[in-house]
Amino acid sequence: MPADPSPARERVLLIAPHSSYRTIPFIEAASKLGVDALVASEGQHSVISAYLDGLHINLHETDAALATILQAARARPFAAIIGTDDMTTELAAVAAQQLGLSHNPPAAVRFARRKDLARQRLAQQGVPVPRHHCIDLRGSLAPQAEQLDFPCVLKPLTLSASRGVIRVDNPEQFLRACARIERLLQSEEVEERDIILAEDFIAGAEVAVEGVLRAGVLELLAIFDKPDPLDGPYFEETYYITPSRLPRATQSLLQRRIQAACDAYGLREGPIHAECRVNPHDVWILEVAARTIGGLCGRLFRTAAGCSLEELVLAHSLGRLSAGERLDGAAGVLMIPVPKAGILRRVEGVLAAQRIPHIDEVVIQLREGHELVPWPEGSSYLGFIFAHAPTPEQAEAALREAHGRLNIVVAPLWKLCSQETPAAMQTPVPVER
Repeated sequence: MPADPSPARERVLLIAPHSSYRTIPFIEAASKLGVDALVASEGQHSVISAYLDGLHINLHETDAALATILQAARARPFAAIIGTDDMTTELAAVAAQQLGLSHNPPAAVRFARRKDLARQRLAQQGVPVPRHHCIDLRGSLAPQAEQLDFPCVLKPLTLSASRGVIRVDNPEQFLRACARIERLLQSEEVEERDIILAEDFIAGAEVAVEGVLRAGVLELLAIFDKPDPLDGPYFEETYYITPSRLPRATQSLLQRRIQAACDAYGLREGPIHAECRVNPHDVWILEVAARTIGGLCGRLFRTAAGCSLEELVLAHSLGRLSAGERLDGAAGVLMIPVPKAGILRRVEGVLAAQRIPHIDEVVIQLREGHELVPWPEGSSYLGFIFAHAPTPEQAEAALREAHGRLNIVVAPLWKLCSQETPAAMQTPVPVER
């Protein structure tokens, strides 16, 4: 945790949702770099001191949140402002612009955050993206399905972590998926509930890329292979392995395509996280976000590069040279998938999984009694398994063996139907998602 605040020390502002995995790693990175960190969040009643003692803002009331941040800056200046997650990057860009700090143009961050705007911008600039259409959930869906080529992928405009992303292979599946995504969006605080994106399904290998922009020039930090096929119908992620086993020529093309996407959006400074599909035809941009990788996967970067990703991002935002250097060997993480809907009773075999050669750590995030919700509605992984090994193949094999040692015990989830439900249906039934 950070040392006692001192006016002589530089101070950074972290704008973060209360549930963000990234907040604590950024606070630890700030402490390591000798700077103070203040968290701006909705965590007014949090038991976590970083949120409780920070700035309390409503992330859905941008003008009021900005005013609170600017007032805090007048009391004691910030040396940098970081938006940790998709929903905070735009506010961070606006605040940094107002204060004359290193930042991306807010319009560029908005392009990166909104999937419909991102697709339109990339297509206009000639960057390879899937053919796409906006679907209006308020209108008649059958005529809109006629303009699509199947298979295609439906996705919300702003949700992350593959939530609500569904592959459909025919008009009937399209209608069912639209209804399912609409129900999900009605339960979320999102800016756009009535429009979703439909785009051609791109076959091929999927990779994730972590990078940093310096005066508009992209430096690749890591390319993560995703060895499990991600062909749908849902797209919950599992394995990330680095370094990539893609040919050097393909990796060079990957960098050029992501650079072109950053140029198209107008992104100039700070971290980027990209998702791409690679096939014999090209490298296709699925996403370029103006933030770091999600979940606890940032730990993987420390193994791969010798320093934490958050340290590197903070050092860059403060105008310092980063200290990371690429290490020998390979690293990997498994985001432990949710096996089925229900109530988590226990996870057996954790110690056996940890004893597998090359396994660093098995982290079970969810506790007994937690309701498990699979993708595409779900958003919480059961946990993470980390490994490092001499080769990517060995890292992947260790993760698969460790996962095989786990026995995840899930009890059925029973819910009573509402009083409005017809009497014939008012019996408890297990919920399947």
